[in-house]
Amino acid sequence: SNRGINALNEIGASQSVLKIAMPMFKRIMHSIDGDLTEQQYGKKSEAIYSISRHLLNAKLMTIAENNSVKFFFKKECLSIDTLSNTLFFSDDSHEKYDFIFGSDGAGSIIRKQMSQLSKSINSKVEFISSSYKELTIPANSDGTHKIDNKALHIWPRKSFMVIALPNLDGTFTCTLFAPNKGPNSFDSINSSQDVDSFFNKFFKDLKSIIPNLSEQYFSNPTSPLGFVRCNSWKENNTFLIGDACHATVPFYGQGMNSGFEDCFLLNKWLDDKKDLSHSDIDSFLQQRIIDTTAMQDLSMDNYIEMRDKTANSDFLLQKRIEEWFSNKHPQKWIPLYSMVTFSDIRYSEALKRGKIQNKIMSEIMRTNNLNHVFSIEELERKNIEQKILDYIN
Repeated sequence: SNRGINALNEIGASQSVLKIAMPMFKRIMHSIDGDLTEQQYGKKSEAIYSISRHLLNAKLMTIAENNSVKFFFKKECLSIDTLSNTLFFSDDSHEKYDFIFGSDGAGSIIRKQMSQLSKSINSKVEFISSSYKELTIPANSDGTHKIDNKALHIWPRKSFMVIALPNLDGTFTCTLFAPNKGPNSFDSINSSQDVDSFFNKFFKDLKSIIPNLSEQYFSNPTSPLGFVRCNSWKENNTFLIGDACHATVPFYGQGMNSGFEDCFLLNKWLDDKKDLSHSDIDSFLQQRIIDTTAMQDLSMDNYIEMRDKTANSDFLLQKRIEEWFSNKHPQKWIPLYSMVTFSDIRYSEALKRGKIQNKIMSEIMRTNNLNHVFSIEELERKNIEQKILDYIN
């Protein structure tokens, strides 16, 4: 989305990357009976993009290599000495550098070593009580998609859900998110009969377009979901960046985007300060920690929204009222999703504004006899526009 595209623009890569991405302009919610409800993500021209991680990694590595970046494979980093800026590798070699950036993901060896070596750095990994499993909707025989490929599809079922994102080859990557234990959990599905029964009951339309569902279910891993939180990203000349210091659950699509935004903002800071040893670096990093912590909170909130609320008629009406009011007063109201996804407003500011907006909308939704059928005439008759303006003012 916007934050990732900003970073790609900075290195002249956005156009080539978006060529291998699929735009998704809306959510399509699938009810348990197979009924469909659509919700635009932003304005008509605004989309989020589905992209293959493999293709994106390959594309970015090629761009980096063309700009003199060297990659070393089969050379695992085992440990670090932050005092001498030295990395030690699995082939018994070691290398000393001026600066080290640990961008080595949620399982970062750099973060773990920094936490062990420094009393001032505290990091923790927190897992939530749900996990995920990927499944694939195959393409039609002619290579086309079986369902609308301009949308992100959601099957919301309160404590669990499936989402599906389109791929260039006509397939969809589906993800089942469910509790680890209890009813309708991963723990409760142990046989092909369990898979058939579960999907027949809750995802009948999805089951009909995945012919080898049970085989996929048991051959694909069940993976945990969680957060990485770190109170400091710097020790001497070693820095953390991206998932290594702020991995998140995937429900706002901001994990990769926030990592790219780290690069974008650090690059801007370097353009201004010229020197990674500048005394202002600690302040810059602490501000970024505040924002990525807010991003993690937003991601967890959106899980509850996608899973529990997108099938709720009151929630959908609230979102349509927000969209209507925002179109009339774009300077006064930007929906939370748009602030996170289609702007570069700080995550912490978006979270703060979102809480205020939600409080206002909670009051608006108490208006007597607001029908579930959206009607501009009804909103005007009930003076909803002025009521929201009064709350804002």
